[in-house]
Amino acid sequence: MNFSKSRALQTRFHAAIPGGSHTYAKGDDQYPEHSAPYIERGAGSHVWDVDGNEFVEYGMGLRAVTLGHAYGPVVEAAQRQMTLGANFPRPARIELECAEELLGLIRGAEMVKFAKNGSDATTAAVKLSRAYTGRDMVAVCAEQPFFSVEDWFIGSTPVAAGIPDPVKALTVKFHYNDPASLEALFSRYPGRIACVMLEPATAMEPVNGFLQEIQRLCARHGALFVLDEMITGFRWHLGGGQEYYGVVPDLASFGKAMGNGFSVSALVGKREIMALGGLQHDRDRVFLLSTTHGAETHSLAAAIEVMRIYQREKVVEQLWHQGERLREGLRQVIDGLGLAEHFQVLGLPCNLVYATRDEQRQPSQAYRTLFLQEMIKRGFIMPSMVVSFSHSDEDIDRTVEAAGEALGVYRRALADGIGKHLVGRPVKPVMRQRN
Repeated sequence: MNFSKSRALQTRFHAAIPGGSHTYAKGDDQYPEHSAPYIERGAGSHVWDVDGNEFVEYGMGLRAVTLGHAYGPVVEAAQRQMTLGANFPRPARIELECAEELLGLIRGAEMVKFAKNGSDATTAAVKLSRAYTGRDMVAVCAEQPFFSVEDWFIGSTPVAAGIPDPVKALTVKFHYNDPASLEALFSRYPGRIACVMLEPATAMEPVNGFLQEIQRLCARHGALFVLDEMITGFRWHLGGGQEYYGVVPDLASFGKAMGNGFSVSALVGKREIMALGGLQHDRDRVFLLSTTHGAETHSLAAAIEVMRIYQREKVVEQLWHQGERLREGLRQVIDGLGLAEHFQVLGLPCNLVYATRDEQRQPSQAYRTLFLQEMIKRGFIMPSMVVSFSHSDEDIDRTVEAAGEALGVYRRALADGIGKHLVGRPVKPVMRQRN
């Protein structure tokens, strides 16, 4: 493929934007050095770059685009609302309409505040938990990579430059599927942990009633139980991962797929907790969420249409079906090439990811880069294996065929050295201390 126009843009991107991207997970360091296309447009499961190259893609806006790019009914709903105005001096009726639509889908959700991104919602959950409990610490799941851009979380990662040590000390970590690790934190910091935050699942599934046990520990020790449903929401189940796994948290954050690419997120929860961010109580006021664009009307119109499409079209069932079709096709390819110990497809069908391993079967960013490189050559952008409602049978079949070719190169690299096949430097983890 020709990437000459993308390469020409690269210097300008880095001159104008720190890191060359407004989202680190989309940065140059996440893609092969000589094949990192800049996108011009998208439709359904396909995107086109500035050079005119067409790709089937499996990142879907970091899982925010679940129906498909430029999905007609959603775009039309947002467009209709946009012509009526986007932002007013008083609440617009559509804010209530969207709130009631969402609360009708999420079991245990009694009130909601809207915002623009996941970090807004999770940070509001932390603030509300601290106000409700009178405590200052937060416990997060160590195996889950991202909860917020705010200091309370980023201070617990390797990318902690600029964050004061006292802030870093307020966030502690427990391990997924290990309730004893959380119990140990409660013992070590008695009466200090305001909330426990985790995703219901990632590529790892809860076992032995893990989520229910975490909820019991929170109740026993007086902390709030918070689920981050940015990814699981509108993918695992229409009611979120909490409905899929049969647990009702005190607070939960939603976003991403809820707007199909439009910027909207939500914090939902129990009335007695959420009400602290309102006007009808006699406790200290909580400045919960108050963003200029939090109730931007066309984003809410998009969210309403998304929620209604999900109910009409059985979107979640299609995500599971197409994901399973992709996984099974890839399993046959992987087994046929004898790569089961070197390339693994992980997670539930609705949210597949992959793991790359080297000659010693150790996790390898170099081999991840090689796979990305070979898939991009064949017309597929595949930072994950996340399907959308728009991925067709033909898309899946072509993907499996291309993956077979790419993994053939992978197998040859294992035999005669990756240096003979990889062009440029390997990709790097986003969460790292130094460039």
